[in-house]
Amino acid sequence: MFRSLLTQRLQTAFDKAGITVPDDFTPAVVLASDTRYGDYQSNAPMVLAKQMRTNPRALAQQIVDALDVTDLCEKTSIDGPGFLNFTLSPAALASHLLKSVTDPHLGVPPVPTPRTIVIDFSAPNIAKPPHVGHIRSTFIGDSLARIARFVGHKVITDNHIGDWGTQFGMILHGWKTLLDTAALDANPIAELLRLYKTINAQTKADPAVLDTCRHELVKLQQGDPENKEIWTRCVALSLDQLRTIYAKLDTHFDHYLGESAYNDKLAPLVDDLLAQGIAEISDGAVCIFFLDLEALADKPCIIRKTDGGFLYATTDLATIDHRINVWKADEIWYVVGAPQELHFRQIFEATRKRGQHANLVHIAFGSILGQDGKMFRTRTGESVGLIEVLDESIERAATVVADREGFTAEEKATIAEVIGIGAIKYAELSQNRLTDYKFSWDKMLSLQGNTAPYLINAYVRTRSIFRKLASATDSGATGSVASYTPPTEVTITEVTITDPAERALALKLAQFAEATHDVLIDHRPNTLANYLYELANAYHSFYEACPVLRSEGTMRDTRLLLCQTTSQVLRTGLNLLGIQTTDRM
Repeated sequence: MFRSLLTQRLQTAFDKAGITVPDDFTPAVVLASDTRYGDYQSNAPMVLAKQMRTNPRALAQQIVDALDVTDLCEKTSIDGPGFLNFTLSPAALASHLLKSVTDPHLGVPPVPTPRTIVIDFSAPNIAKPPHVGHIRSTFIGDSLARIARFVGHKVITDNHIGDWGTQFGMILHGWKTLLDTAALDANPIAELLRLYKTINAQTKADPAVLDTCRHELVKLQQGDPENKEIWTRCVALSLDQLRTIYAKLDTHFDHYLGESAYNDKLAPLVDDLLAQGIAEISDGAVCIFFLDLEALADKPCIIRKTDGGFLYATTDLATIDHRINVWKADEIWYVVGAPQELHFRQIFEATRKRGQHANLVHIAFGSILGQDGKMFRTRTGESVGLIEVLDESIERAATVVADREGFTAEEKATIAEVIGIGAIKYAELSQNRLTDYKFSWDKMLSLQGNTAPYLINAYVRTRSIFRKLASATDSGATGSVASYTPPTEVTITEVTITDPAERALALKLAQFAEATHDVLIDHRPNTLANYLYELANAYHSFYEACPVLRSEGTMRDTRLLLCQTTSQVLRTGLNLLGIQTTDRM
């Protein structure tokens, strides 16, 4: 990464110039805000000058005099009150291009210290279909898992499903009195949801029904064979249907350890917390207090109710024990909506009190809104089903490709699924996760603007170069897309970047490593999405300005390499977002 190389060279220059800097000081090198002055810039002289009470421009000159970046930059300048600007040389860009095109990681270096990271995301409830509200957790979590693995971390994905709780009392009663076995065979989750809704309505009209449901739940908790068998079947049927949806999304989990997996750990956990003095009894309930924290001083974490029942907090603490003690997690990331912020603050502080040192992170996100600015729901006010959203997106994409010539019906269906699912994912992942956004079919399926169809089309355009190359040579290639073999070692030394559009594309390609690593700084996949959009724009500008197959010699090799690398980065980058590509559309 050029940014990290420039950072290292600056630190070396400090030592060479005899400039004493704090041990924890790292010069910030960032993309230049105005490319007329360079590709990267640093305000390090200004920051240090303030601490040293000296002139920033004079200090900047002292740094530049000691700086050795001749192999990276064609120009280094001092501008404004003390900004350092760096303009990369064409030779450095060409060298990076040649190395990255044959690198499986496309020039993205591994993290220096890999961590074991558990990522908790998606987490739907058993016996209920996942709805549009699960989009953000599922897509953000899957993308973060892919990116963290790509840069070298050990990642364990866990779908902490809601497979225990009061709703099962209603489902058990409904199963025994209202079950439609044919409907269960046809659509298990829909039938289980019907049972829950019907019995839930009855409990509000007749308190006796609620008492019956509570009795059924107690029997389940006490290990009643019949209720346990029904519960086991409900979980199995729900997981089967959930896995079908996840397969459609190309989303995979290492574990499905739901709430029920920790039932036998809860009572011992509470006893241990009481014995250690971390928890105490208050008005009959067991609580963990945080009197040393102003924000939580009046918000204790209840881990056992007065009736002896346990809560989500209890289960979450037991889950953390498992992830740290069994999976040896260094970090645990929870991709859960922003409304759960207080819950996680309590859980994290309780974990700190217990002396557990894993880095716990709540990766919060906002809401998906309808075009009216309100929560995205059906006309009846219910949450929109996730599978219905996916199916509609695929259907809408299918109408776009229906009149395309040269494709079989099967190929059109495949392309429609790639575009339809990719559009939903990208619409989510291109957003700042902390903001709400409006769900718009027209915007997300558009071939113009920052959308998945636009990026996939840019990838298709890169592949068209090599289809034309294959048909123009005696390579033996047929109708399939041919992979371009980079020039031989003799030709490699003659690759040159001369045209401004070539340079702009080569520079953007070199920044793939930076964008990928930057995602994990604050867990924002939109950092990578925005980079890919900028790359697609740079490629389209290059495509219009620089003929590839009509050029010759070193110029042709350089441009083919730019096309090939762009193709690989777009495909890899979209895959890191969980989005597939197609060679034609």
